[in-house]
Amino acid sequence: MEKKIKALVLGSGGREHALAKKISQSPLVEQVFLAPGNGGTAGEFRNLSVKLTDFEEIARLILENQTLLVVIGPEQPLVDGLVDFLEEKTDPFFRLLHIVGPGKACAALEGSKAFSKQIMIEAGIPTAGSRTFFPTDRDALAPYLKGKKPPYVIKADGLASGKGVAICSSLEEALDFSDSILKDNVFSAARPSLLVEDFLSGTEVSMFLLSDGKNYMMLPEAKDYKRIFDGDKGPNTGGMGSVSPVWFVDDEFTGKVKSRIIEPLFKTLNYRGFHYKGFLFLGLMNKGGDPFVIEFNVRLGDPETQTLMLRMKGDLVPPMLSLKDQNLNYHHTEISSEAVCTLVMAAENYPDNPVKGDEIRVEERSDAEICFAGTATEGGILKTSGGRVLSLTCSGPDLKSAREKLYKEAEKKYFRGVQYRKDIGLDLMEPSAEHPVP
Repeated sequence: MEKKIKALVLGSGGREHALAKKISQSPLVEQVFLAPGNGGTAGEFRNLSVKLTDFEEIARLILENQTLLVVIGPEQPLVDGLVDFLEEKTDPFFRLLHIVGPGKACAALEGSKAFSKQIMIEAGIPTAGSRTFFPTDRDALAPYLKGKKPPYVIKADGLASGKGVAICSSLEEALDFSDSILKDNVFSAARPSLLVEDFLSGTEVSMFLLSDGKNYMMLPEAKDYKRIFDGDKGPNTGGMGSVSPVWFVDDEFTGKVKSRIIEPLFKTLNYRGFHYKGFLFLGLMNKGGDPFVIEFNVRLGDPETQTLMLRMKGDLVPPMLSLKDQNLNYHHTEISSEAVCTLVMAAENYPDNPVKGDEIRVEERSDAEICFAGTATEGGILKTSGGRVLSLTCSGPDLKSAREKLYKEAEKKYFRGVQYRKDIGLDLMEPSAEHPVP
């Protein structure tokens, strides 16, 4: 057997905890580090203190701990060029690194919605029509919107932690949200801008893949739930739950996604000299059986990763290691036929002003996989330190049984003021006027 390697997962959320758990199950891996991780992950893995903006310190930790596999969880360091930075290091050890994540040029697919839309148009990928506006275009925005019918889809151009998109039912609401981007620059963009997109009706689904720049491997799909309250009410969050599989993602639908979206995308990127290596998240709308792209993300989602990792039965490390030499086509992973459901347990007053400092009590349990996110340890006691505190994930032979197990676990009190949605996955079981089938 080959010598085991060490792995580093960069990030601090439930997504990174789930990735670390999956990687640690590989017989090829002897130790997994999380940087920076969180209070809840410290009991399972070794956390390394670092700011994800400090590329030099990240490089130093990689070298010090000899972590040959580096998995970059969140989007910001990818958009900021961490992969390029590590690949340009002159120390011989960095030439041996296996990095899971795209370079800065490809990361712009998420870092700039305008660039992403430009690539989609160039590649002929089905997506909503749109127009970009800058602060100098504010006077033209209102007349443009008046020429459209509500709902209005407004997207901040840059990264916004999943909160930069608003579907506005009135012109006043659309103009207010637009002003928050162009005038108030609430997302602190270097050059604030926004996209106004045509509204796409249908059922959303997230599809995922791993690419080595030449080949790609499909991962399980998932449906996530962004809004804080049941029935998709209230403000957007980073994600309150997810479910997999999604019943309409069959061979025919997947074939359309491959031929109409994935292959044209990579062909266009390659033509520009960009070779995408890492995870790719396809945010799609199913319109009568046809997939339309809502957005690309250049990493896995949270909490979708918690769901995906439980459905993936095979070892994910060999495919990750294959990205370097672009031989992903020699690898595959087995996908479980079971249904998986993830529920996020959020702090009181999330997402506007989440309460912090409440003690977290986690009893030993057999039915839920727990991934920690907004947690910290104070005096040996695990406490809440962020909005999305932890996630629970359960599986079952079907969605109904997975949900039953999940919500039975959710009834246990983890911390004071805990809030969570009661309807995760329900729309995929019981289509209604609010959640129609595509």
